[in-house]
Amino acid sequence: MKMNYFKSKLFLKYILSYLFILLIPLVLITVFIYENAVSNLRAEIENSHLNQLTQTKNIIDARMNEMSDVATRISYDERLTSYRVHDPYFGREAIQALDQYKAPNSIISEIFLYFHNNEQIYSSQGMSSLDVFTDKYRFDNWTDKDLNQDLNNAKFPTMRPADLLNRNSFEQTILAYLVPITPNSPTPHATVMYFIKEAELTGLIDSILGNYQGLSYIFDNNGQILTDNRNGESLTKADANSLFGLSPGIHSKTLNGKRHSIVSVKSENNGWTYVTLMPSSQFFSSVLHVRSFIIMLFSIIVLVGAAIAIMFARIQYQPISTLAEFAYANAKPNRSANEASLQGNELERIRTALLDYSSRVDLQEPYARNHFLFMLLKYGNAQSQTPELLETFDLKFDRNHHFVMVIMWGSLEDDHNNKQDRLEILQLLAQMEIPDLDAYAYSVELPQPDQLALIISFNLHSELQEFVHVQHIVEAIRENILEMVNVIPSIGVGTCYLSPDHINQSFIEACSASELRMSTDHGTVTFFEKLSYTSDQTFWIPDSELLKLSQSLKQGSYDVAAQIISPAFRNLHTLSALLIRCICFDILNTMLKTASELGNDNAMQEMAPNLMFNSLDELEHSFLNLASRICAQVERNQTKKDHSLMDQVIVYIDNHYMDQTLSLESISFEFDISPSHVSRSFKDKMGVNFIPYIWQKRMEEVMHQLTMTNDPLKDIIMRVGYLDTPNFIRKFKKETGYTPGQYRKLHKENELIESTPDLIEE
Repeated sequence: MKMNYFKSKLFLKYILSYLFILLIPLVLITVFIYENAVSNLRAEIENSHLNQLTQTKNIIDARMNEMSDVATRISYDERLTSYRVHDPYFGREAIQALDQYKAPNSIISEIFLYFHNNEQIYSSQGMSSLDVFTDKYRFDNWTDKDLNQDLNNAKFPTMRPADLLNRNSFEQTILAYLVPITPNSPTPHATVMYFIKEAELTGLIDSILGNYQGLSYIFDNNGQILTDNRNGESLTKADANSLFGLSPGIHSKTLNGKRHSIVSVKSENNGWTYVTLMPSSQFFSSVLHVRSFIIMLFSIIVLVGAAIAIMFARIQYQPISTLAEFAYANAKPNRSANEASLQGNELERIRTALLDYSSRVDLQEPYARNHFLFMLLKYGNAQSQTPELLETFDLKFDRNHHFVMVIMWGSLEDDHNNKQDRLEILQLLAQMEIPDLDAYAYSVELPQPDQLALIISFNLHSELQEFVHVQHIVEAIRENILEMVNVIPSIGVGTCYLSPDHINQSFIEACSASELRMSTDHGTVTFFEKLSYTSDQTFWIPDSELLKLSQSLKQGSYDVAAQIISPAFRNLHTLSALLIRCICFDILNTMLKTASELGNDNAMQEMAPNLMFNSLDELEHSFLNLASRICAQVERNQTKKDHSLMDQVIVYIDNHYMDQTLSLESISFEFDISPSHVSRSFKDKMGVNFIPYIWQKRMEEVMHQLTMTNDPLKDIIMRVGYLDTPNFIRKFKKETGYTPGQYRKLHKENELIESTPDLIEE
């Protein structure tokens, strides 16, 4: 069948891309024409910014001088002497005096007077102790200790950078200006502290950039950023600090990979530096008088190069088209969905096919790594994993010894502190290195939140025995947990193996040791190797192996169960018929008891017809078949349980999605499952990740309330559990193409249009 290339949007995009390449000569001509107009416009704008910035500098200098004068007058004001301020009768007069000094200066938000080594601080609102003051005024980056030290040790006027102040749950950004009094005295006796709202300073320089995107900074004489005003972009700390060293005047510099026009002014009064900058590319957008010429030239170039563009586009599109057809031919047999996908982009069709092929691989961080390690615990085969996958998750199994330990907190109360302790332990053990013992440890969250597995790889020291080395590693990890949190876990330790492919066996053994621990005191360490067994009769199966068999069936690990059953039967050929019968009954009893504990009461009826056998091979096959059925039933039960649990989780989310505290952690605490298990099961159930699902629910509720109520936007956004209003508005516009206000207005207009015909008819 002959393909019609022009029906493909991708092919049309290729044509447009080649036409764009042909526009390069036009761009060169445009740049030449723009050069003179842009240079003149740039000089005009930069000089205007320089004049405005100088004016802003002069205004701020005047305000700072006024505050210094106020501090001087305070130092000589009899009403504000230490004696009168502390006097109960004259104290009110001193407070009124401070309020009078604050009133004339609009830049001052609050004024404080503090006498050195005193427990009281005074403001225009009254007197309070330092403890009450620090409780009332809490800064993000200015600790109570540093504030006290700065008030007592200030020797010269100091302006602190803008900091977030929390006052009675109300937050605003404040600059603190400390002036020691008496001014210029080597031994000042007090400090006047001014609070200045950052908006008061940034408001003075807001108008400098006008409609242009850019930034403005104010540096102190040491190069520290006092305040900044971002409008459209931001700089790294290193780039921002580099602006301080610029000499006063106009500069051009590359920042964030773009050329910027920079205007700098320095104050002779206090050494502060004022800087504004904006991308130079904005100058080009102001020159439009050559548009007609560009359009004409563009049309000529497009007509001449159209044929060449089509030819090259067809050459490039051909292999992609072939690959897209292959992807469609091998897609899942959902004909209606596939036919709909043919209308889309071929690259999207290829991407969809690749996602189908890799549906078992979930690369979402941080839960994919945990899922990968959990699969190693369940199935082993670590060496069969590709180096690229191990490198992606930063995993190393290059040591020569490997074992698994299971940590349990089953007897702890499920209160908030213990939950927090467990989260801290997970962070500690996520990837732990023990250099002294040449060991790596990787934590794996198990579905039960009160259990955690650790995969440990180490190189055996020549001076230590293997079991002693394992004991040292376990004790080191246990000490790290106890040092970090006040939690005493119980630990089960599996056997050490030379190959990481046997990690699943060590995991089953660690689970077996943990299960045996359930009957002993809390906080013990149980080693599978030290479990008792009948060592004096080699033809009996050790108790530890039977315990391991039971645990492998409970975990649904058929591979480990088969590795216990098959070797046991190979050792039976040299024994008498009576011993063979007894040993077989031991194995069978263990399997049937485990099946009964798992709720499979029909295992005996299923096994009965197979008890009549002609050879040990037939009996071994029957036992392996029973183990396979038990493990398959465990998998089915777990899947059914996960689906049922996820139904409850989804109902819970749908009822609580407007709660701002809703998270994977809160859900895991609510339903007593690990966060990684919630994330993986939710994605399998819903086809989307947790965060996008919550966002969509909140988005739909905001759209509903915008159309059905007249409540303020901020109230609606906070009502649905989203605290960052500006960020929500940006996401809303990106998804709908409208701001929330535009969306509400558009909906109202549509309602009005729909109701107008009815009014006309009446």
